[in-house]
Amino acid sequence: MSVVASGRFLGSEIGRENGDDAAFHVLPVPFEKSVSYGRGTALGARAIIAASDQLETFDQIDGEPCRLGIHTHRALDCHGEVGEVLERVRAATREVVQRGKLPFVLGGEHTLSYGAVMGVVDACPDEKIGIVQFDAHADLRESYEGSVWSHACVMKRLVDEGLPLFQLGVRAISREEQTVRHMFSAGIGCLDAMEICRPVPRHQFALPEHFPRRIYLTVDIDVLDSAVMPATGTPVPGGLSFRQTVDLIANAAQGREIVAMDLVEYAPIDNMHAYDYTAADLAYKMMGIAARASILEEKIGRY
Repeated sequence: MSVVASGRFLGSEIGRENGDDAAFHVLPVPFEKSVSYGRGTALGARAIIAASDQLETFDQIDGEPCRLGIHTHRALDCHGEVGEVLERVRAATREVVQRGKLPFVLGGEHTLSYGAVMGVVDACPDEKIGIVQFDAHADLRESYEGSVWSHACVMKRLVDEGLPLFQLGVRAISREEQTVRHMFSAGIGCLDAMEICRPVPRHQFALPEHFPRRIYLTVDIDVLDSAVMPATGTPVPGGLSFRQTVDLIANAAQGREIVAMDLVEYAPIDNMHAYDYTAADLAYKMMGIAARASILEEKIGRY
């Protein structure tokens, strides 16, 4: 796959941001080890960043979040054992949060979210962090294909750390994972795709009042219906539309602070640029939603 671009998110539209001046820090993590069906997620971050050069900086709903500054880091070294890679992700994310910035991890398979979330936990030791997960899959297996670090297990690893979790868009779940949901019922909330996609929504979504104020937002691109987004290793029909996903992310952010986020499991298809653009547009809209969160209030004058 040939990609010719600036190498920076929206690099064709905005200047090279100094990390100290940028609110958003994009961390590309081309990690791919445990994928269990289609491959290619190691190329996801690069394709998203390349496609971002085609975005308009102005969004009719979110304004121009790029005015808060977007600094793109070099791709993380993903060689070595899984634990080594996750420690690098953890350290990179921790450092960005400690600088008062918002890390945006672009994957890469979903396993990397463990390192990113734990980096946020390290940087915010005095406050509970809640995880809001958009995904076609629950990712709550104890192990999969012989590994506890499979992308099918990442949320189980985080629940085991005692972190509250709310899942949206799930429509492929094993009996084991359903049991885990019941076992951790006090710590795992859910709004599955069948509820979201009813012809007449049963209720307007909002996170439970008791859910932590500070949230980590993780979006597996396969939360989108496979007709909208086939460029992922495990596409599932019956999913969310692009607008449903954006609206639900905005609802989840109301009254909360997004302290970090990721977009994972994008696997580009050669010469199908619409999917690259869709993933990049979703990433930029996530920035716009985060820009309204109170963690960025001190910079809102630039927005």
